[in-house]
Amino acid sequence: MEVKQIYTLVNNVTNEVLGKTDLIKEDLSNVVDLGTEIFNANAVDNYVKSLVNHIGKVIFVNRPYSGKIPSVLMDGWEFGSVLEKITAELPQATENETWELENGTEYRQDVFYKPTVSAKFYNSKVTFEVPLSITERQVKESFSNAAQLNGFLSMLYDAVDKSMTIKTDGLIMRTINNMIVTTFENEPQNGEKRAINLLARYNQQFNQTLTAEKAIYNADFVRFASYVIALYADRLGTISSLFNIGQKARFTSSDNLHVVMLSDFAKAADTYLYSDTYHNEFVKLPKAETIPYWQGSGQSYDFADTATIKTTKTVNENPVDTTISGVLCVMFDRNALGVCNLDKRVTSAYNAKAEFFNNFYKFDCGYFNDTNENFICFYVADNE
Repeated sequence: MEVKQIYTLVNNVTNEVLGKTDLIKEDLSNVVDLGTEIFNANAVDNYVKSLVNHIGKVIFVNRPYSGKIPSVLMDGWEFGSVLEKITAELPQATENETWELENGTEYRQDVFYKPTVSAKFYNSKVTFEVPLSITERQVKESFSNAAQLNGFLSMLYDAVDKSMTIKTDGLIMRTINNMIVTTFENEPQNGEKRAINLLARYNQQFNQTLTAEKAIYNADFVRFASYVIALYADRLGTISSLFNIGQKARFTSSDNLHVVMLSDFAKAADTYLYSDTYHNEFVKLPKAETIPYWQGSGQSYDFADTATIKTTKTVNENPVDTTISGVLCVMFDRNALGVCNLDKRVTSAYNAKAEFFNNFYKFDCGYFNDTNENFICFYVADNE
């Protein structure tokens, strides 16, 4: 073990803490051990200089990760593969002849009125697996007892679980992202119905020139955005054909309404709006699940990254790229999108010759978007 003398450093620290000296440039490399990936087997004791240092304590980095994504997981089923959604159209009204009776007139009642019913079928899945090999005998030579070995194996299983969580969370977010992109692609040209540019509305309403980059840090804008978002949450509770791409008559009750909000926007409201408002219950945003980003954090968690979605697809054998920036919030009906028929399982195989186990952590799941259900996206973008 390497032992360093730091009496000079701690004396200087004492003087700094007591206010006797100005701040001093300190070399902390003599204090803090950053660790090494490979232990130096030639490290010996400080007594006879020939005894190899032994490991005295083992810490396993074993911390479960539950993820942080919207709760859109639905039920599963054992038999069959197709998810069928059946809906009925609103019937039209006809003349009520009860109040139009005429002498000698025949009134027909045996007419068949066929209901208009449609069905959507979802029959696709995505799948992947995470393999992990565990040796039976070889790994024992690295630990002192069974408790350490069990701790090591538990850490490996936890790493697999975290990997599965991250990957499935990412797929769930892509389900929402695809609905956002689809909503933008099908927005009518004559006005915003389902993709709402909050910044454009704010600038037009109050004759301002606020930019998308600074919008969420402006208390007046956040207050206006809160008003618009709450207004649409209330509107979705009334039946309408305006808020879904299929233009079907739909309403979303409060218990079926999902609101997912970018944490940049939610925390901006906490800081710049609610902290200065005495009756903040009047400007409070709808109850929402917050997410740190829609697609990824980028390398610096800038708003330009966290609020952006980038997708590509093939149209007529040509790639079409789409970038949507400034996404702050979405609200949708529980039936507009979801993750269903989740199947997570583990299969194992033992290799008798080399004496190790192969575990295959398998994942199957179906993701769907239904454009006949209510879905609204709120974003900020500078006027072109």
